[in-house]
Amino acid sequence: QVQLVESGGGLVQAGGSLRLSCAASGIIFSSYNMAWYRQASGKQRELVATITSGGSTNYADSVKGRFTISRDNAKNTVYLQMNSLKPEDTAVYSCNAETWISIARVIYWGQGTQVTVSS
Repeated sequence: QVQLVESGGGLVQAGGSLRLSCAASGIIFSSYNMAWYRQASGKQRELVATITSGGSTNYADSVKGRFTISRDNAKNTVYLQMNSLKPEDTAVYSCNAETWISIARVIYWGQGTQVTVSS
């Protein structure tokens, strides 16, 4: 059974920091590309950051220079370090695991963790 479990969300003041974690089980974690998405109330889900199985990273323009995605394959965990948080970063943050098995794209989602940034 595949599980992605996020943790680390909460309430923080603007300018503060949080570190989100996503612990994976039931998959060969090192083979998966991992990503963080977020969805603010009333808005569409947006991609925040990605890290490939090889460790290459990419970020949404809105978080570049403030957020850092990383992974620890020994712990089957992906992290999102969020610094200089802004009220507009308030959203439910979810992690995503993706791989290709033959021609099939396989995707798993976590349940999400709420991040609220107060002004």
